[in-house]
Amino acid sequence: MTPIEEVRPYGDRLNDGAIQISFSLPIPLSAQSKEAAKQVAGKLGLEHLRLIYAQDLGNSFSFYIIYGRTSGSINLSSIHIPTVDIPQMDFWQINDLLAHELKKTVTVVGATMGADAHTVGLDAILSAKGFGGESGLERYPQFKIYNLGAQVPAEEVLREIIEQKADVALISQVVTQRQSHLQNLSYLEDLLEGEELRQDLILICGGPYIDAEVALEVGFDAGFGPGTTPSQVASFVVNELLRRRRA
Repeated sequence: MTPIEEVRPYGDRLNDGAIQISFSLPIPLSAQSKEAAKQVAGKLGLEHLRLIYAQDLGNSFSFYIIYGRTSGSINLSSIHIPTVDIPQMDFWQINDLLAHELKKTVTVVGATMGADAHTVGLDAILSAKGFGGESGLERYPQFKIYNLGAQVPAEEVLREIIEQKADVALISQVVTQRQSHLQNLSYLEDLLEGEELRQDLILICGGPYIDAEVALEVGFDAGFGPGTTPSQVASFVVNELLRRRRA
């Protein structure tokens, strides 16, 4: 198959540029608000607009779904994104490397920070029940897990890292309002730098709006998004420990 260089959205036919968008407006539903919604979509560069759904949300808010078309396309060769590219290992390979080559038990402190109360992603990686048919890190004989749970201040995460002499900090962030996830992650990294702990710690973040690029921007070593399995995180940790030992 010939590699695709230019891509456009499509709905009914390939490259027809069809797009569906949805959004809310801070005004009650009315004929005027519907026209305002279409004009918002028009200012985004969409053409051939159709308002297909509108609903009053109460308290002077309203919601809209609009179909439109774009003439724009994206050149895939112009996109360059950092990725976490590591050899993937299974449960047994990971534990064997830690036990016989690195000869250590890895201590992990995990938490969601700030006002973030979401722990599903964190528990998917750390708790014994795991995710995606895999056991979580609590079941790995060579991992020792301290799961601090939700809404943990960065200062408490720092204290636990120091007290447990952690090798890894795993921070999950789901809430993104006003870039709170970036602020929380950056703040923790600053605290670790201030205590001269950063260089000896593997810092990992995860969440639905996290990727490798975001992680590097806030000073972390790796970032994992939705669908990440425990063995992927464990594989990164083991490979990073091996890299640092050989450096």
